[in-house]
Parts: sequence; structure tokens; C-alpha cells
Amino acid sequence: MFSGIVEEVGTIASASGNKITVKADTVIDGTNAGDSININGTCLTAVDLKGPTFSVEVTPETLRRTNLGELNPGDSVNLERALKVGDRIGGHMVQGHIEATGTVLAVEPEGDSLLISFGAPEDLMRYVVSKGFIAVDGASLTVVECDSSSFKVSVIPYTRDHTVLGSVQKGTKVNLETDVMARYVERLVNYEKSP
Repeated sequence: MFSGIVEEVGTIASASGNKITVKADTVIDGTNAGDSININGTCLTAVDLKGPTFSVEVTPETLRRTNLGELNPGDSVNLERALKVGDRIGGHMVQGHIEATGTVLAVEPEGDSLLISFGAPEDLMRYVVSKGFIAVDGASLTVVECDSSSFKVSVIPYTRDHTVLGSVQKGTKVNLETDVMARYVERLVNYEKSP
């Protein structure tokens, strides 16, 4: 479980087949092989740590649902370690289970902030509400407005400067996770018992 508060931006050292190696500073501290680590919003397992790098293995399902298969050496990624029991949660409860990818439609300056519009699959948009939560590449954000196929978020300068959201542009593919509670409520409301 994560908070959606990105701890640092790491750099892809290598990405081939089912293995991704990331250069990092902060998230390496206290991380051991077998620990969960969040890369661009995707919960993965650190399988190898060497100096300033850690490696993860990804499944074909993860590559289909996320933007991780498009990463190349030198690309920047959002990183967050798993929460510890007793930690403060500054963002929202993020599972790291990516539902789909979205695409940046526009990036507009708004005062010191950025107003970023994203296109997203319509089946995912039913879980997105104005002033609700969404995780974009693992960053916990509040939805400014939405319709049936897109949503907007406002990114403060700190988030812009400390996540990959500061470098997105029209056409950038991002990982999306909606509020798990909305999905559970829908399942419970629509559940029909079998005879």
C-alpha cells in the first residue's frame, strides 16, 4: 500500500524483457529484496539491489496495462516505497494496481500551477469524480473536473518539480489508478447471488 506521495524521481538504468533496473537515491534506503516499491504508480517487487540501483521483474499483464514497457534507459520515473504501519498518509490510499493508461491531452499554465488534461478509457471514467482522487503515474492528485472520457488535475509547483508530471506533454502516456472504494461499491451494488 502506498500514499501517492512520490518520494523521488529515479532514472531507468536498463529495461529489457521482463526486467527493469532503476537508479535511485532515497527509495534505496531501507529497501531489501522482496520489498514492494512503486514505479510510476505500479506496485512491483524489488528483486535485486546493487549500489544506487534496484531491479524489478514485470509480468506480461503489467506490460499490457502500464507504460512500463515503453521505458528506455535515461527515462525518468516516479518512485515511492511502501507505507509502514504507523506512517502518516499524506495523499490517498494507493494500491499500485494500475487499471489502464491515459494520454495527456493538454498542459496549460495556470498561475504557478499546471492544469493538465488527460484522456482515459470510458470504462475507467465511471470511477472518476470531480474533487475525488486519482493516481497518475503514482502521484496522488485531486480531480478538478471530468466528463465521460477525460479529466483535469491541477499540479502545484512542488509536485511539478518533484515528479515526472513536470515534464509531461501532449501525447504522453500515463498510468492510472482510481479510488478502490468506488470499485468495491460498484461491485457490491451490482452483485447478484447465484442460485
